[in-house]
Amino acid sequence: MEEEKSDRTKIIDRHESVNGSIDSNTTVSSHVNKAVDYESISGPITYNNFPKDPDFAAVVREAELALDHGIVPKLSSKGTSGCYFMQDQEKKIIAVFKPKDEEPYGHLNPKWTKWMHKLCCPCCFGRSCLVPNQGYLSEAGASLVDQKLGLNVVPKTKVVRLASETFNYSAIDRAKARTKRNIYNRVPSVGRHFNRIGLPPKIGSFQLFVNGYKDADYWLRRFDSEALPESTAKKFQHLFERVVVLDYIIRNTDRGNDNWLIKYEPASTKAGSSQGDIEDAEWSMVENPEIAVAAIDNGLAFPFKHPDEWRAYPYHWAWLPQAKVPFSTEIQELLLDQLSDMNFVQDLCDDLYDLFKCDKGFDRHTFEKQMSVMRGQILNLTQALKDGRSPVQLVQMPVVTVERNKSTVGRTRADSEIFTQSFSHRAPFFSWC
Repeated sequence: MEEEKSDRTKIIDRHESVNGSIDSNTTVSSHVNKAVDYESISGPITYNNFPKDPDFAAVVREAELALDHGIVPKLSSKGTSGCYFMQDQEKKIIAVFKPKDEEPYGHLNPKWTKWMHKLCCPCCFGRSCLVPNQGYLSEAGASLVDQKLGLNVVPKTKVVRLASETFNYSAIDRAKARTKRNIYNRVPSVGRHFNRIGLPPKIGSFQLFVNGYKDADYWLRRFDSEALPESTAKKFQHLFERVVVLDYIIRNTDRGNDNWLIKYEPASTKAGSSQGDIEDAEWSMVENPEIAVAAIDNGLAFPFKHPDEWRAYPYHWAWLPQAKVPFSTEIQELLLDQLSDMNFVQDLCDDLYDLFKCDKGFDRHTFEKQMSVMRGQILNLTQALKDGRSPVQLVQMPVVTVERNKSTVGRTRADSEIFTQSFSHRAPFFSWC
């Protein structure tokens, strides 16, 4: 591996005066308008209570009611972690729940794959660029970024707490739950003083379930032999670009063609059309094919450094033909104004802080490093959009981090802040995987 080096340069100043003009001779990076001290931002998340999103709250409530009525979650046979399909009272799958302690590297992971990985190849176990056991926050964080940017490709995901006999609990937790239940049943005067009866709720990510989708790999193979209509291909290109933007900003280290989804409904005749109409083959009687995408499995994102040891964790969509097409005007108009505004970027960091701080192992210094990587990704993406580059050209750009000056990491966000741009020259041992 190459010797690690670092070139550090100050970013061009974007200090704005009161009248909105920009002074290019100053050396601070952005003018911002509100307090940034992360410790002073609003209190901890109230789990399973979403007053600003009643629709999502209703789905969570449906899952809770189903659990109360003995309708247990179903453990997914796919993947390398505890992933459960939550059902409503009619036994219809409505969401996917991934507990924190059952993540790929969690101590209660019910799948043996990662245990074998750790046993047989401990030197390559885990991902050194990621914060351990924060996959559930990464899932929710990806949804937050998706909504903030208006991409609308991630099924809505939030952090919740749920309990079920189906989840993988330790023997001690199950024994404690049985003991409390027995005491409550036999000595109610004592049992009523317990704060909780039953198994403890698990914290994890709760993602709304999407119907009618298949692995992208399935449809991409079909599209190779069955070309899409021009209008549908154009729409798919726009949706593909949104997945690219999401993955690049959050630096997803686990994006293959088997963990993002495509929903495709081929062209059909309009309702009410007769057989004669169909035989006449008038295109006005035929509806355009419908296509949609869903970016799921975002639990291995938001690294605190760029991959620089064994593996590079490339984006597998970079080998698709769609990645060679320059970014469209549509995605440029959607994102450029937002991503070019350092106030917007800092607001995004604040929102992520408000989410990430709920973890018991949260460390502000590590979080700042995660945001430094994300700012660098946003900087590269903004430049690529301005230059009209393609996704494959985007991933070929030198990786960069944008660090906030330590003197400005305090209780208030100053009128102007200094950010430092760093280019890393250390490459992973394997660049292809």
